[in-house]
Amino acid sequence: MVWKVVDTAEASFEVDDYVNYVHVQSESAVRNLATQYPYDTHKDGQVSLRGNTDKIAERLQTEIQSRLHKVGVQVLEARITHLAYAPEIASAMLQRQQAGAIIAARTLIVEGAVGMVEMALDKLAAQQIVELDEERKAAMVSNLLVVLCGDKSTQPVLNTGTLHH
Repeated sequence: MVWKVVDTAEASFEVDDYVNYVHVQSESAVRNLATQYPYDTHKDGQVSLRGNTDKIAERLQTEIQSRLHKVGVQVLEARITHLAYAPEIASAMLQRQQAGAIIAARTLIVEGAVGMVEMALDKLAAQQIVELDEERKAAMVSNLLVVLCGDKSTQPVLNTGTLHH
C-alpha cells in the first residue's frame, strides 16, 4: 500500500506511531474485504478476490481510506499482493476450483457431443444412407453420446441380431 500523512491539523485524533496504525487498519480492512467477497467464482458478473483485482483494489483503497482519514493519512494506492488461507481452507478451495474446471470441461464435451450427434443424424437423413425409426435413433444417440462423452476408450461390440428380436 502507498500512503502519506497529509494534514494532521484537521485530523480527528493523533497517533504516536503512524506506520503501526496504518498497518493495523490496513490488515483489518483486508480481513473485512476477504469476508465480503469469495476468493473465486464461476458465475458471470459476481465479484471475486481473484477474478476482479482492479475492483477489489479500488474497494480496498476506499475501505482503508475511510479508516485512516481521521488521522490525516491519504491512501494513494492499495492492493492485495498476497492472500493466505489456512491449509484446510486452501485445500477445500483447490478442490472446489478443480471441480469447477471438471464441470466446465464436461459441459463443453457434452455440448460438442450433442452437436456431433445432431450432425450425424442430419447427414444420415440428408444422404438417405439409412432410415431410422425413433427407437433406433434413440439407440444411436445413446451409443454416440457414450462414446463421445466417455473418459475411457470404448470397446467395439458386434451386434448379431436386431433391436427388435
